[in-house]
Amino acid sequence: MDGENSSVDFRHSASGFSPAERHDAPTICPRWHRVFLKATALGLLLLLLTALGVQGWWLVTTSRAQQLPRPSLSLHPSQGVSLGDTVTLRCHLPQPAAWVELFQDGLLRSYKDMDKHQVMAEFSLVCVKLEDAMKYWCQYRVLEPPGVSEKSVPIELVVTDHRYSPPIISINHKNNVEVGTNVTIQCCNQGYGGIIFLHKDGHSAPLQHQDPRGGGTVTFILVAVTPADSGTYRCSYHPKASLFVSSPLGDSVTLEVTPTPAPPGAELVSRGNLVVAVVRGCAAVFIFGLGVFFVIDARSLWIWRDESLGGEGI
Repeated sequence: MDGENSSVDFRHSASGFSPAERHDAPTICPRWHRVFLKATALGLLLLLLTALGVQGWWLVTTSRAQQLPRPSLSLHPSQGVSLGDTVTLRCHLPQPAAWVELFQDGLLRSYKDMDKHQVMAEFSLVCVKLEDAMKYWCQYRVLEPPGVSEKSVPIELVVTDHRYSPPIISINHKNNVEVGTNVTIQCCNQGYGGIIFLHKDGHSAPLQHQDPRGGGTVTFILVAVTPADSGTYRCSYHPKASLFVSSPLGDSVTLEVTPTPAPPGAELVSRGNLVVAVVRGCAAVFIFGLGVFFVIDARSLWIWRDESLGGEGI
């Protein structure tokens, strides 16, 4: 009996609390654990605020960038650029900028610091190579408030490679055709494949283009020509392996559109119509004047009658 009591007393002293007392005793959180929880919560809060701040800054920057109008990019000369030539690209700005960037096929090619009053940046490509034949665009940046413009509309630098043979051109009509005629022009790329272009002297861009799709000849149709279609036409082609490389312009054909002559007697009919129109106009004026005269005369008669009746009454 004493052994049991001593055993019970031993378990009580070893654990410090009886099973029931241990169950009812409150759980005490150490101080370092509380500090850890507070620090973790504060860190998560700071991380969230930082993420929101970065997102807000990105939205503001993006909105400012969208508000800046886009520049325009021009190429000089705009066509007929051959290997070894010098080309100037001009980025025209709608407002002053801190600097202007020139991109070549998506990669930054060059940039220029700008003065406050400059509204155009020039970039020169000296001794043009085949690697320079691709798309270009520009954009500008401002500092107050900070922002970046939209990219300009891309332009294509097409380089003429004289190692390719010029195309062959032919026209199915005589040089002189009447207004309203459909004129057919054929161009052959000499078997090099690729897209064939129709050019007209005095125009910077090609008028039409076609893909022969396995063949070497395409047909361009000028529908219902007018005197504005008169001029000199040539062809070129872009070899299939090089998108921005062109052959030299080939030989030319000349088209002259003459107005359709008036049918016999048309001048007499026109003069007769003019005489009839004049006679009708004069008759209308005479009838209108006669009507005005009768109205005035009738009004005068009524006034005279009223005056006469008034005098007899007196």
